[in-house]
Amino acid sequence: MAKAVKLADIADKLHVSTVTVSKALSDQKGVSEEMREKIKQLAQEMGYKLPSAAKVEKTEKSFNVGVVISERHFNYYESYYLKVYQMAATRAVSEGCFTLLEVVSMADEQEMNTPKLLRENKVDGLIIIGRMKEEYLSRLYQVVKVPFICLDFYDKRIECDAVISDSFYGMYRITNYLFEQGHSKIAYVGTLLYTDSIADRYFGYCKSLLEHGQAIREDWVIDDRDMETGDLRNGNVLRLPDQMPTAFACNSDMTAGVLVELLKREGYRVPEDISVVGFDNYLYPSICSLGITTYEIDMRGMVKKAFRKLVKKMRGEGRKPEVDIISGRIVLKESVKGLR
Repeated sequence: MAKAVKLADIADKLHVSTVTVSKALSDQKGVSEEMREKIKQLAQEMGYKLPSAAKVEKTEKSFNVGVVISERHFNYYESYYLKVYQMAATRAVSEGCFTLLEVVSMADEQEMNTPKLLRENKVDGLIIIGRMKEEYLSRLYQVVKVPFICLDFYDKRIECDAVISDSFYGMYRITNYLFEQGHSKIAYVGTLLYTDSIADRYFGYCKSLLEHGQAIREDWVIDDRDMETGDLRNGNVLRLPDQMPTAFACNSDMTAGVLVELLKREGYRVPEDISVVGFDNYLYPSICSLGITTYEIDMRGMVKKAFRKLVKKMRGEGRKPEVDIISGRIVLKESVKGLR
């Protein structure tokens, strides 16, 4: 009886690892298309028979990935980050990983308490979703002993891997869209120093205004949230300017939704009197019934990129830290009226 062909036999002939052969034959990622075809062709020529799925031996280690998020990002209007975590948990399964979530309370941030999953050495890698207080982040960087990556924010103070949305050009593009619709009196809504992304979106807004010959008006740069807690519900924060623009560019759809309801209470119609655009394409149910024209963040793409980078780091495939920027797209809905 002829000897059964093994993965090692194929690997030896092509001078690759058995892991590479296994990946190619099971159509997993991590193998170039050219090599995949060579492996499959040789396997067929040698008479290799695929074992049943139940007998396939795992060739890679499974990792435990910790996910930490500040409690500030789980308030009533910020459940967007819960959606991000759900995407991360789903992605982890496809990457052969398990996730452990820890929500860091505002008290723990204030008292510099290290996340429990790090203290107890429960994870092989860490994803930090959303910015935390700078002092707390500094403390976290000092104690973390596993590979980590920042998702949806970056930190200019250290060299670390990060995956962020294209905040600058995204807001630049959505503001350009307002100009294309005939608007030239455009305000920006977002508390600038609350996060880097809000500031980046503001600079994208500025670029668009300057290219269209419009001055940046201080009274048309409007705060939307409490600087300490990030709360959007505080009616004393978001206030309309004395001289109204024809359109508002908002740093998030949540902010846009709150603004639309404020405009309605003040007697304005959207979009008949005032146009509004948002950013991210996520609106908490019941905030606003109007469809917000927005720049959609490709969060699924961001999560995918973050996991792939982190898995490589956990496997010891070191490389220089870098910031990856993931582009999105404009989504047209009901909140903009053309003036032309």
